[in-house]
Amino acid sequence: MAFIRKKQQEQQLQLYSKERFSLLLLNLEEYYFEQHTANHILHKGHHNERKVRGSLKICSKSVIFEPDAISQPIIKIPLRDCINIGKHGENGANRHFAKAKSGEISLIFSQVYFIKEHNVVAPYKIERGKMEYVFELDVSGKVEDVVETLLQLHRASCLDKLGDQTAMITAILQSRLARTSFDKNRFQSVSEKLHMECKAEMVTPLVTNPGHVCITDTNLYFQPLNGYPKPVVQITLQDVRRIYKRRHGLMPLGLEVFCTEDDLCSDIYLKFYEPEDRDDLYFYIATYLGLTLGLPPPEHHVAEHTAESDMLQWQRGHLSNYQYLLHLNNLADRSCNDLSQYPVFPWIINDYSSTELDLSDPGTFRDLSKPVGALNKERLERLLTRYQEMPEPKFMYGSHYSSPGYVLFYLVRIAPEYMLCLQNGRFDNADRMFNSIAETWKNCLDGATDFKELIPEFYGDDVSFLVNSLKLDLGKRQGGQMVDDVELPPWASSPEDFLQKSKGALESSYVSEHLHEWIDLIFGYKQKGSDAVGAHNVFHPLTYEGGVDLNSIEDPDEKVAMLTQILEFGQTPKQLFVTPHPQRITSKLKSLPQTCSYNASTACSPGEESFEDLTEESKTLAWNNITKLQLHEQYKIHKEAVTGIAVSRNGSSVFTTSQDSTLKMFSKESKMLQRSISFSNMALSSCLLLPGDATVISSSWDNNVYFYSIAFGRRQDTLMGHDDAVSKICWHDNRLYSASWDSTVKVWSGVPAEMPGTKRHHFDLLAELEHDVSVDTISLNAASTLLVSGTKEGTVNIWDLTTATLLHQIPCHVGTVCDAAFSPDSRHVLSTGADGCLNVIDVQTGMLISSMTSDEPQRCFIWDGNSVLSGSQSGELLVWDLLGAKISERIQGHTGAVTCIWMNEQCSSIITGGEDRQIMFWKLQY
Repeated sequence: MAFIRKKQQEQQLQLYSKERFSLLLLNLEEYYFEQHTANHILHKGHHNERKVRGSLKICSKSVIFEPDAISQPIIKIPLRDCINIGKHGENGANRHFAKAKSGEISLIFSQVYFIKEHNVVAPYKIERGKMEYVFELDVSGKVEDVVETLLQLHRASCLDKLGDQTAMITAILQSRLARTSFDKNRFQSVSEKLHMECKAEMVTPLVTNPGHVCITDTNLYFQPLNGYPKPVVQITLQDVRRIYKRRHGLMPLGLEVFCTEDDLCSDIYLKFYEPEDRDDLYFYIATYLGLTLGLPPPEHHVAEHTAESDMLQWQRGHLSNYQYLLHLNNLADRSCNDLSQYPVFPWIINDYSSTELDLSDPGTFRDLSKPVGALNKERLERLLTRYQEMPEPKFMYGSHYSSPGYVLFYLVRIAPEYMLCLQNGRFDNADRMFNSIAETWKNCLDGATDFKELIPEFYGDDVSFLVNSLKLDLGKRQGGQMVDDVELPPWASSPEDFLQKSKGALESSYVSEHLHEWIDLIFGYKQKGSDAVGAHNVFHPLTYEGGVDLNSIEDPDEKVAMLTQILEFGQTPKQLFVTPHPQRITSKLKSLPQTCSYNASTACSPGEESFEDLTEESKTLAWNNITKLQLHEQYKIHKEAVTGIAVSRNGSSVFTTSQDSTLKMFSKESKMLQRSISFSNMALSSCLLLPGDATVISSSWDNNVYFYSIAFGRRQDTLMGHDDAVSKICWHDNRLYSASWDSTVKVWSGVPAEMPGTKRHHFDLLAELEHDVSVDTISLNAASTLLVSGTKEGTVNIWDLTTATLLHQIPCHVGTVCDAAFSPDSRHVLSTGADGCLNVIDVQTGMLISSMTSDEPQRCFIWDGNSVLSGSQSGELLVWDLLGAKISERIQGHTGAVTCIWMNEQCSSIITGGEDRQIMFWKLQY
């Protein structure tokens, strides 16, 4: 996992450099400024005087001496505990030390820490009482500068107010940064062009390291002010895959850069001093990535994923539950480099006592619709009583579900130095440590103040956080047993088995069907407001983004205290969703009938299911090769734009409508126009064939729908059903659906004559779906239980046809909705508009879950749920990868806008019509 990998990298680096020193030896919010080779002189002036070789580290709140011999402990002297600082032998007279010749520094203090003796990670040993330590620098000329620095930092440490201390140390740091700059000799190539340079800090867990950021046309660099852990960190821009703006310390100052797609651990996390510097660097990298992918504006900025695009991939099974949760944590500012915002994962399993884990039993699982604090009914009742009696601002839980302390509670065995850093050199009480999975879960259910969730490591591959492989002395419990490996539930035979079964539980059908409920609590609409209250999901106001404005706090002491409290208590993730999160499409839902072409066949009958199964593989193959589409034939058969295409079931006859007011019948076999029919002098807008291929229906701008008998060669009937132009018609199961500019969609029941073509049809109006404005397009789902309509003002409406009620109204386009259609599984709607957007909407919730933009309107499309073939205003056919959020291919087609597109049921034949008056026949190249 990410945290462990980061730790292992640090350990390898230290092993290579033979250093025991780590920035984790510093206090929180402390800086490491400089180091000097030196000797620690023991028993100065006595007959047994001796020298210990090592390096002296000057830090903002302490002096640290690291002996070269690992048998000797590292010495840490807090500056606030110093009584006197000066050159040795000057009896405390430090004002005129420049005249002295001594190269020795004297520190007189009241408290000292001894750390990592024999290189063993253990609680710090503390010695108290008045002491003097003398350090001899290799370069005596540096002594005056070092003493002056120490005196300055000592004054800062001794200030009464914490805010004043922070302000003075910050001023010292900024002065040092201002006097230095990035060393251009560190560039990888002399031909690199500098783009920008600024001051920043590199962030790792519990630590920030100041220095200079520099970006060129090929590389991103960070040079630490102290040269630790290495002189420069370099990221090749060509390797960058993702970047995220981060909220750090409640301020918009962070930037995280990833060179891998699915890794939680970033390659560098930077915190800037000014938001403008962060934004400028982000813009440059994002633009660079867009240009290297060859994308035109405004598609340059492709570096940052969106929750919606990830949601679509997760829903359709292209992301696992684990991967999706990683993505959501990333998008919600959770980072393995920031323990106050470490990625949060849910408790999944409820059973830690059985000898076998039954993932088919719902009772095995935790109720994902409730926060941890609401899982125990009796405890919740007590908390609610307190909540109701509490003055504003009210909160139900006095602690959070994720905080630095909780993260290190789980990871103490692999990251003990982090725990020692967080707790000022101590481990927690042995009985309060992470001793047992079952005990921890029980305490989360019953404990008065324990509501913590899990971390990603519980669903990863590395078991080291469960095993005391470092043989740490973590204390002795009340029962007498030493704290060692984590006790596993009976159903786990080993740590590896535990993780394997935990991963299996996370990806189980039960969790896949209910994970969206937990997402609503942590990242979604139940995170805040009345929905959070209703879900018993209310935490302290300070834990929420925007809960406090640090810039409005004038008292520096109060500001520092507030920030410290927030960082240590825990932070709620950034809210990603404000409406209910869609459910995942599980295998049960995937078995819904495939879409049947309403203009070429009746509803799928049971006898045809086997045919659907047989053709499913060929459909998949066709869509996998959709980018290889090639023009086969083209014919100009109309005098104006083609508006509709219908094809006979055997594929021999093609019917088209046009703005030239004609319906034409074209023979694909003879490649000749066979019929041309005119119903009025106004444009025809669409056409379809009734089952049996005996009748073709056309809609017109003259407010009518016309029925034409192919066998008898004449108009059979006219439906005068609207008060304005009919824009689109659909047919399914003996029902006609007509959309009109009169702001309605009407549903008609049609009773065909016994002898087709000899008598008129009789139509009854079954339903009228009213809109506020003109309706330009409609489409049905596979079972004809749902209808989607698009209006001229950019609204997509989803209707339940069984009750004739509006389910969702989504204003998602600017201008006209050009086309809209359901996915084959009826779980999503795709819409295109005059604004150039392709929007994917979840049918269950009405949530807009993905949006892609092109530089021109996409007038029509066909899709299989994952890929889209659209016809653009310029005449190109565009292939879109919705899951990858990119355009896969551009295919030159018509000389004017592509106005309509048709694909047969087997996905083997495609026909397009355009403003250039042509119909084009396309073939797939396998």
